[in-house]
Amino acid sequence: MKKIVLTGGGTAGHVTPNIAMFPALKEAGYEILYIGSKKGMEKKMIEKEGIPYKGISSGKLRRYFDIKNFIDPFKVVHGYFEAKRFLRKEKPNVVFSKGGFVSAPVVLAAKSLKIPAIIHESDMTPGLANKIAAKGASYFCCNFPETLKYLPSDKAIVTGTPIRQELLNGDKNKGYEFSGLSASKPTLLIIGGSLGSKFINDAVRESLDELLPLFNIIHLCGKGHLDSSLNDVEGYRQYEFISKELPDLFAMADIVISRAGANAICELLALKKPNILIPLGLESSRGDQILNAKSFEKQGFSYVLDEDKVTKDSLIKSVHDVYNKRNEFVNNMTSSNGSDSIKTIVDLINKLA
Repeated sequence: MKKIVLTGGGTAGHVTPNIAMFPALKEAGYEILYIGSKKGMEKKMIEKEGIPYKGISSGKLRRYFDIKNFIDPFKVVHGYFEAKRFLRKEKPNVVFSKGGFVSAPVVLAAKSLKIPAIIHESDMTPGLANKIAAKGASYFCCNFPETLKYLPSDKAIVTGTPIRQELLNGDKNKGYEFSGLSASKPTLLIIGGSLGSKFINDAVRESLDELLPLFNIIHLCGKGHLDSSLNDVEGYRQYEFISKELPDLFAMADIVISRAGANAICELLALKKPNILIPLGLESSRGDQILNAKSFEKQGFSYVLDEDKVTKDSLIKSVHDVYNKRNEFVNNMTSSNGSDSIKTIVDLINKLA
């Protein structure tokens, strides 16, 4: 049996794409092992999946002054030798890294043992850990064409982000049953993030009179942002957050309004859902969502509405524009290399293994 070691941690964004690849890797005949940090969030997430887990020492690679900058390099070096011992013992055919600070020593250890490695970068520009690890990579996968200019031309390929397969297997009939909505109208799904967005929530609720005659509306408004006065409005459903039923709600959605995080927009691409992106503004982020949204807009995958321009009128106009051009958006997404990211990445893994 072929063997693969996956690595990545620090945030869910560095772990969930790895988990999304587990079924395809198992189907392709791989024994899966995982290297993460000793105490990071990834440990519980991976062990929950029943995958053997090796924790190594890790330290954060900072661009700013911090007293820990004098300590963490020693942790990174220690983690490198721990990873090297583990890889030498397990002898994997290939290593796949989703990034995060724990991943750099793993990829470099693989290079020292002549084990081929693949790196995946979700953001528009590579993070520091991936920049360091790039020297040990055979391929460098990314989400955006714009990222290619930052990567070695002989290694870089646009693949998109691996998406949880259960998200792609939703049942629209179950979605209608869960929501109690009618299939006689198209459905607009609004996802404002787990914390919600006042800009988006206010604009949606102010637009209900104009939108509800034409659309069902499912509004995921974030924790603490339910409006009890709207509970009985026909055709409108509001939830703080949805997990288990989300694939079914996606399946019934004809248009989606969403933030522009890398994983979120790659899910929309994989689902081929016409969408309106409202990226977090510079006052709330470092601007990565704005760059993500502009890239998807340029590729014809999304309609972008800046957060500071979200009003009742602008929201209504964007919904009508996207719905009227929905087939155009779907066709553009269908022709994208990133629409089947797992197959693309597993093909690269097989090529190296």
